[in-house]
Amino acid sequence: MSAKLPKGSRITGEGRQDLASSLVERYNRGESIRSMAEDIGRSYGFVHGVLVESGVTMRTRGGATRGAAAEARRAQLKGASS
Repeated sequence: MSAKLPKGSRITGEGRQDLASSLVERYNRGESIRSMAEDIGRSYGFVHGVLVESGVTMRTRGGATRGAAAEARRAQLKGASS
C-alpha cells in the first residue's frame, strides 16, 4: 500500500483492518516503522499504534549496545565530540 492516506482522516472499520494487515505483513518482512509511515503519509506513532493494536511483537531497537561493536561506537562518538 503505497498510496498516501488523506492527512488527518479517520481510518476505521474494514479500511483500518486492511491497512493493519498490510502494515503487519510489511513489518514482519523487516520494513521499518519510519519507512512505512513516510510511505502512507502518517506519523510514526500512528503506524506503531496500529501494529501494537494488531498484536505484533515489536522488534528491539537497532544499534550496538554491548560488546566490541558498542565500545567502538562509543569511542567514535567520543572522538567526534572532542
